[in-house]
Amino acid sequence: MARWRRSERERASAGHRIDVSQRQRIWAVCSALLDYPTPELVDSLDDLEALVADNKHLASVFAHFRSHDVQTLQQEYVATFDHTRKCALYLTYFAFGDTRRRGVALVQFKQAYREGGVEWDETEGELPDHLCAVLQFGATVDADIAWKLLTDHRAGVEMLRLALSGWRNDDGTTGSPWAGAMLALCETLPELKGEEVDAVRRLVEQGPAAEEVGLDGYGTDPALAPGQPAIIAPATIPVGAPR
Repeated sequence: MARWRRSERERASAGHRIDVSQRQRIWAVCSALLDYPTPELVDSLDDLEALVADNKHLASVFAHFRSHDVQTLQQEYVATFDHTRKCALYLTYFAFGDTRRRGVALVQFKQAYREGGVEWDETEGELPDHLCAVLQFGATVDADIAWKLLTDHRAGVEMLRLALSGWRNDDGTTGSPWAGAMLALCETLPELKGEEVDAVRRLVEQGPAAEEVGLDGYGTDPALAPGQPAIIAPATIPVGAPR
């Protein structure tokens, strides 16, 4: 199976100008910037930017972080990601909405992490499909498995990019401060094709499926724990701390 994943990734990446190591650096930085803003994150901006010094998309995110205080960044983050379903950072939500099938998909994410040698820490109150966790896993544990998770949910990643790119700010401008992170991420992934394009079109027109049911302990709202970082254990890889 590992060989199959690797060959699939290499075929999808053929001719792609971003190599694997560069892709992992971008994933690490996007994982940190898309996580809930903290003083520690702001203090690490210089180190994070050094990893992706030539990335024009991420440069705009760094500039925004440096021009706003932490409290303002936190308020913007909550308004964007915790209060707006179309900007949910949970990949299975876009594919399955609030349906029974989402619970099965969440278990598959946990199994994928286990295959990579780490266990999902249930005590943190976070869901395993959180985009920051997937990116961090790919940057620091297993890029092949993360690649498959991201490409399996490529339509959801694109939907999030569209939502953030079209975000209307209070001053009348368009584009969330976090849109640059999604643009950078999407440049590391294959272009949308065929059924993926159709899936995005359906999401734009209809939104995720709605069937209010329990998720076997996961809950139904994609914003279950505002401000809580996703944690993978026991590998001690906190979101927002690439290495």
